[in-house]
Amino acid sequence: MMVELPQARSFPAADGYGDSKTSIRAMERADLPAVARLFNKVFRQQDRDAGDDLIRYLEAVFFGSPHYAPEHGSVVHDSSDGRIDSALLSVPMEFTVHGRRMVARLLCAFMVDGRAGAAGAARLARTVRAARQEMCFSDSSSPVSADHCTAGGGIILPIQSLEWRRAFRPLAAAALLAGRQMPLLASGPVIGAFGWVDRALRRWRSSLKAEFALGCRTEAASLDAFFECAVPMLERFSVRPSWSKCEFDWLASVASRNRSLGTLQSRIVRSDDGRAIGAFLFFGKAKRVAHVLNVLCETGRELDVTTAMFASLDEDGYAVAAGMGQPFLMNAILRQRWLSFRHRGYFCMVTRHAEIKEAALGNDIYIGGLASESWSRLLTDF
Repeated sequence: MMVELPQARSFPAADGYGDSKTSIRAMERADLPAVARLFNKVFRQQDRDAGDDLIRYLEAVFFGSPHYAPEHGSVVHDSSDGRIDSALLSVPMEFTVHGRRMVARLLCAFMVDGRAGAAGAARLARTVRAARQEMCFSDSSSPVSADHCTAGGGIILPIQSLEWRRAFRPLAAAALLAGRQMPLLASGPVIGAFGWVDRALRRWRSSLKAEFALGCRTEAASLDAFFECAVPMLERFSVRPSWSKCEFDWLASVASRNRSLGTLQSRIVRSDDGRAIGAFLFFGKAKRVAHVLNVLCETGRELDVTTAMFASLDEDGYAVAAGMGQPFLMNAILRQRWLSFRHRGYFCMVTRHAEIKEAALGNDIYIGGLASESWSRLLTDF
């Protein structure tokens, strides 16, 4: 049910959104039908009213965070006739920066209604210049957006801008990845036929099979168990998601709605003595793609944990595993055979804090997976 709120306040100058007469304001729930229609027009080339499913999803994602407040949420620009002609959707996420906590903004979608919204879009873009922000980031920026980011004092994280792919069953993997443009290739009969050939290939080329992780075992785990294991392993990074239990549960809940990517699952990697040395979180569709969101481990156990992860996903029958590049894991990931990379979109960050920028450029940051847009249905559905 859509709830109409009181009239939105204007952002004061201290917030970086102009004076009290500005046409830039916090997005309200009452704006959701118009914003959803703008989303359809910009990203789906369909100039029509959005369905209830999209509107409800926008409400859940952009108003549901435990850290939501108007100053940390999405913003819209009203044209002179009161119509929303551009919008910047964002999700607040709490981060720990050298021991102190702050609310950052994950920028998810920048929408402009053609030429009519150009002036408003320019004003919205100026609000996310580095000098005005605690911390904003986006993991799926276009080249144009990346240029705006760096022009405004932001930085690009090159490794996090990459997606790694490890094929276990190469023909099925190629068909599934090509199926994004040609859906017929990803159909059940085609994947089934390629599966027969892949079985022969795996007998012929043993390198297709993931290496067994000596001294480790992997076990299925609940999301609560993943949380308990992963949070202490984040402490090696100076800048990291804070992940209170409340926020983690909310993120896992909205991520679980993305059924097009499969089922949200977690695994814990243990050493032979039973100690947890790592954990990973992923979406999985049987015999198809395992989309890895987050991988955490004890310092120095990166190779053990990633080797165990790939062995587990191969044993489960996935055709291919894919995930965001992380600097601390790259040396271990690169040991895999049948590995490839693609540019997944620019990972951009803007902040007025030199310590955050230094940590990001020095690879002393953990970001991505649940602490990014990788789980969003806006990238895969509607």
